[in-house]
Amino acid sequence: MKKWFFYCFLLLALGFAVYHITPFFEDPRDIKINQGEQKEGELIEGDSENTQKIKITEKQIYKGKLLLVNREYPVRKESVKTDIINLFNHRELTKGYGLLDDTIHLSKVMAQKFSKMVDAAREDGVNNFLISSGFRSFERQNELYEEKGADYALPAGHSEHNLGLAVDVGSTTQMSMYNAPEAEWIDKNAWKYGFILRYPANKVDITGIEYEPWHIRYVGLPHSAIMKEKNFALEEYLDYLKEEKEVSAEVEGEKFTVTYYPFSENMTINIPEDLDYEISGDNIDGVIVTVHE
Repeated sequence: MKKWFFYCFLLLALGFAVYHITPFFEDPRDIKINQGEQKEGELIEGDSENTQKIKITEKQIYKGKLLLVNREYPVRKESVKTDIINLFNHRELTKGYGLLDDTIHLSKVMAQKFSKMVDAAREDGVNNFLISSGFRSFERQNELYEEKGADYALPAGHSEHNLGLAVDVGSTTQMSMYNAPEAEWIDKNAWKYGFILRYPANKVDITGIEYEPWHIRYVGLPHSAIMKEKNFALEEYLDYLKEEKEVSAEVEGEKFTVTYYPFSENMTINIPEDLDYEISGDNIDGVIVTVHE
């Protein structure tokens, strides 16, 4: 009897430990998602009761949604999103659009935003979206570069696809996106969901990349709204923030303040205590703080 009681107690104790080590209903493939969504920066004591002081380290320059990635500014290991998932294994996120194959990976947060955008497009009668490419490892990017050459691919580490925040969109009914309804809808409406057309036709001299109606990048609101209103490519937007230092925006009644800070040693910034905020580096030499008022 004592032996039976001991085994029961041992099983209960093990069950309690497992429950607290790994949440019972959490998909083990997605544990990194919760870790990756924590606010960046180290919180330290604020200057007053109404502010919180955030310590910024140099690594923050290379993390976030507003990183500029091109031939000059490469993706670093710390730049890659930590919530990358295989969309084929998360069919709840792919309702309403197709996948080219079972190897399409994407940031889970971005996949949720993309799904919401596709739902809105379907309400407008545009419902044949397809994802042909998402996140690519440095190894896969290198393979593409060797296969297609410099005219059609970027070297490993110099493509936005290496971040996990870029996606190539196709149409299940059109061979080309140049004249597809999906491309036209994206051009007009993607900004509402935090996406930008990364390589517009009229910005080739700025981006250095030919027009790609299929390539969209997630930067989040209010940045996509400001860029759409001012007809900015990402390069122009970052230059604009550096020049203005602080800009305000209102999107569908929601107010935001966007502030650029050049990085310096022992850097701290003050954030209003009761307001939501995000911090993103620019992948160059500074950080952008977005406060949702």
